[in-house]
Amino acid sequence: MKQLILIKYGEIILKGLNRPFFEEALVKNIKAALPKDFKGTVHRAQATIYVEPEDPTTIDAIIHRLTKVFGITSLTRAFVLPKDIPAIQKGAAEVLAPVLRNIKSFKVEAKRADKKFPFTSPEICREVGGYLHDAFPNLTVDVNSPEEIVMVEVRERYAYVYCGRVKGAGGMPVGSNSKATLLLSGGIDSPVAGYMTAKRGVKLNAVHFFSYPYTGERAKDKVMSLAKILAEYAPRLDVHVVPFTEAQLAIKKNCPAEQLTIIMRRLMMRIAENIAVKTGAKALITGESIGQVASQTVEALAVTDAVTTIPVFRPVIGMDKEEIVTIARKIGTFETSILPYEDCCTIFTPKHPNTKPKLDRIQASETRLDIERLVSVAVDGTEIITV
Repeated sequence: MKQLILIKYGEIILKGLNRPFFEEALVKNIKAALPKDFKGTVHRAQATIYVEPEDPTTIDAIIHRLTKVFGITSLTRAFVLPKDIPAIQKGAAEVLAPVLRNIKSFKVEAKRADKKFPFTSPEICREVGGYLHDAFPNLTVDVNSPEEIVMVEVRERYAYVYCGRVKGAGGMPVGSNSKATLLLSGGIDSPVAGYMTAKRGVKLNAVHFFSYPYTGERAKDKVMSLAKILAEYAPRLDVHVVPFTEAQLAIKKNCPAEQLTIIMRRLMMRIAENIAVKTGAKALITGESIGQVASQTVEALAVTDAVTTIPVFRPVIGMDKEEIVTIARKIGTFETSILPYEDCCTIFTPKHPNTKPKLDRIQASETRLDIERLVSVAVDGTEIITV
């Protein structure tokens, strides 16, 4: 019996006349997430996307890959049946037997997308439910809290039966809401911030500040591993690895120790914005959370943002560490983030950082630096790695 994957989406349905744009973006991302050797078809109709591989034994593996595609709310393996009540009854009993034999309660839900079909949705539920109840003596009908829900969808060409949906990633298709540049460190927070922004349909690229020899190749490899995990959710992620040693040494030599972190962050934002503009990104993304460290007080964030001319997104700004860690574990970045390789921020952290910096004092200290040259050198020396 023919099998395929039915993919449902939620928020896209509300997009009115713009809906086809979002649907096409989702189909494009689904195709990109499929294995390179995939053979089969992908098409959409009636607020559903159909993925039909030639080899049905690959369906479970494909579903696993597609759970990381933003825009999908649920996926399921479905069986294709003729649009005929006796065929639906017999087919459902046959293909769902391995599940129905091992439970005690069930109910049937139906969706009649083809309004010409001679049975209404309640009638389909009654006919199929009665047949399955008779076919499996172990079953009782429970419309409130069933162990399993048998779904029947009658659509334009065929009927589909299934049970057991797999939850999708939700959100909006990546690429449907412009592009932004993520400041990607080796920590826990920034990958989560990137994930949360991509979930709203924003295409990502990333900037990583690398201070060799103070940070080594293992630290860089750690960040690239994080980028690879993010790329499972945000396909084709360009990571701009910025040489930052000269800039940090200049700041340390010429500026007050308590201002090092803020001035360094301001320079990072200048460089990241330069790269963002060059790559067509419309915003910056950071993993900053209010009060987590000295550079993330309200006053410090205001001084940091004063150098930018494009929006700065901070998706985890109101979260505590436990909440951020929960998401990091969910998306698979946590174990990599806690590997003990320091990044450029931790190497040059002063003992007593200024938590309430004054913009005029920071600007006065920055006059001791050749900001334009430091930005230019860093941007010109950037290595781009695509994952």
